[in-house]
Amino acid sequence: MSNTRIAFIGAGNMAASLIGGLRAKGLDAEQIRASDPGAETRERVSAEHGIQTFADNAEAIHGVDVIVLAVKPQAMKAVCESLSPSLQPHQLVVSIAAGITCASMTNWLGAQPIVRCMPNTPALLRQGVSGLYATGEVTAQQRDQAQELLSAVGIAVWLEQEQQLDAVTAVSGSGPAYFFLLIEAMTAAGVKLGLPHDVAEQLAEQTALGAAKMAVGSEVDAAELRRRVTSPGGTTQAAIESFQAGGFEALVETALGAAAHRSAEMAEQLGK
Repeated sequence: MSNTRIAFIGAGNMAASLIGGLRAKGLDAEQIRASDPGAETRERVSAEHGIQTFADNAEAIHGVDVIVLAVKPQAMKAVCESLSPSLQPHQLVVSIAAGITCASMTNWLGAQPIVRCMPNTPALLRQGVSGLYATGEVTAQQRDQAQELLSAVGIAVWLEQEQQLDAVTAVSGSGPAYFFLLIEAMTAAGVKLGLPHDVAEQLAEQTALGAAKMAVGSEVDAAELRRRVTSPGGTTQAAIESFQAGGFEALVETALGAAAHRSAEMAEQLGK
């Protein structure tokens, strides 16, 4: 990325996070630019990261190597169609808009090299994970550029089939909300067991953080980690058996299936 020039179309929170991650990794401010219809957003991003900003999208992409589409899915068609006349064949388009397929973008942009990504909100803290899919027009060098771009805010994982992005959406794209829900439920249960709300909340949050760090840093999988902390006949076993008696695994499978189905459904609706 040392000589790569990047333009962000849309300068909201996710774009700002990516820009901040790239700057933290040593990319010069002169190599990054952004466009956004909001003057206040442009001023904030420019002041925070020292980059040049534009109100006009076509002006922003002139002469760059990578174009990051960081706009709302509902605005993608109009943005792509307005950019199409100004694109150069070598420019890589990276989309972080949920639910917009490569086929839809190709219809709107023409035969550009496209990488479609599904990041998640922990990317705002540079602790994200993103699924990436590349069209056949994307070169090996461009794959590396996309990899480095998304790795600036966490981990990037390549997929062989675009439809797998629906599963990524279900697991990690929507995933943070599942953990927030569990923290909510554990906090409420702790209060019912007699803990002050702030204490129960702190216990639940720190436990979630610690468990995640253990899972990420361990050489064994989550199932083995669970077994190691589940003493036969102990308190953890009593809780785990209650979860399983209530159909915990089946419920998770159903929930993620619903999310994946909705992701595919939205892609069909938004791609028209």
